[in-house]
Order: sequence, then structure tokens, then C-alpha cells
Amino acid sequence: MSATPETSTIACRVRNLTKTYGTGQAEVRALDDVTVDIHDGEFTAVMGPSGSGKSTLMHCLAALDRPDGGQVFVGDQELSALDDKALTRLRRDEIGFVFQSFNLVPTLSAEENLLLPLAIAGRKPDPEWYAAIVDTVGIRDRLRHKPNELSGGQQQRVAVARALVSRPQIVFADEPTGNLDSHSGAEVLDLLRRSADAGQTIVMVTHDPVAASYTDRVLFLADGRVVDELRSPTREQVLEIMTRMTA
Repeated sequence: MSATPETSTIACRVRNLTKTYGTGQAEVRALDDVTVDIHDGEFTAVMGPSGSGKSTLMHCLAALDRPDGGQVFVGDQELSALDDKALTRLRRDEIGFVFQSFNLVPTLSAEENLLLPLAIAGRKPDPEWYAAIVDTVGIRDRLRHKPNELSGGQQQRVAVARALVSRPQIVFADEPTGNLDSHSGAEVLDLLRRSADAGQTIVMVTHDPVAASYTDRVLFLADGRVVDELRSPTREQVLEIMTRMTA
């Protein structure tokens, strides 16, 4: 498992984060004065009822959305101080993404999809790291296949490999098992768990207590606020808190 918060560094953090959508009577406060640290090398789940702000929090952390107030830091970089070019470079070089819908390019092979972020950046993969990633996700015999020739689980493993191959500071996963059967989902979660054990920082939005049980820490959001936290979670503990929150 990862280092304890007392001994680990901070991969990213938010301070007094606020985000609203709409105006007047239709205004929705998606984030309401949120302050959170994400520790380096930890696997963190973000959970909460629909509309709790979990996706908005992840989008702000990942520089995909700008908050209305407060600060977001990735490492030592404060995102509001970066211009569009610097933000693009940050998302490309220091952040990895895994989405529920895989987001693979259908005309490219698995290998071409995996290497696409590096190709866009004009970089070549580190050969040893690339080989280790391909073997870890178990897709070496599928590298020449197009996405429509892969199962859902294999497509998501390609997507996870794509997020890891550039050695980002942090990987964000948005419901990564949402479109998978339980067996494929377990494979992807095990892969993310092993990546965290190897030192990768991962933040995952999920509604699934089983998925959350793979993580080091669960943050629970309700009405735009962090209302609870659980370390070394079990499925039963997560389910108990989620049931209480939605009662």
C-alpha cells in the first residue's frame, strides 16, 4: 500500500474551492468551499450521490474546468496562474485520463491509441517503461487490433495503459468500470491498484462500493462539500456510508 499521509508528499490539492452553474433561481452550487489534499502515490476514490459535485471536483483538479473561487494546485503549480498554453502542456505531460467510454480512436490500432498522447507531444516512449506497461495491462497480443476487435475490458486496459505510458504525475479515472461487466471491471481495478502500489497517484470517481474497496482512501461528497472520509475502505463500510447519505 501507499505511504501514510504523514510521510507522503501532496500530488494535488484544492483550497476553498467553489463552483456554481446557472444564475438566479436556477443557480446550482456544485462545489461549496472544498479543501482537500491528494497524496502522492495513493489511490483515492471520490463518491457521493448524483449531483454531489464529485465529477466537478475531478474536472477542476484535472484542469478540465475552472472554479469560480479558491485554488487548485497540481504539484507546486497553481492552475489559475497558468495561461492556456501552459494548461495544455500540464494536461498533456503531467495528467493522465481514463474515461468510462474508453475514448479510443476507432481507426487506430491498440498500440497507436496507446502511444497517441506521446505522438501528439512529439515524444517517444521510454522502451523499458512501455514494455512494462504493455505487459502489466496484458495486451501485448492485442496491440495490432483495432478497438472494435477488442472486448470492453481490453479496450479499457488500453485506455489505462495510454494514461500511464507518459508517466504522468496523476491519473484521473471517471467511472472507469461503468461500462464493464464485473469480471472485466475487476481486472481494470486490479490494474489501477497495482499501478498505485508502484507509486502512481490515481483519483477515481465512482458510485460502486466494490470499486472503492480497491482504493486507499474514499472521499464522500454531498451538496458540493466533503462530508466524510474513509481510509483502507471495505465494500461494507463504503456501502454503509453511502446508504446513510442517501437515506
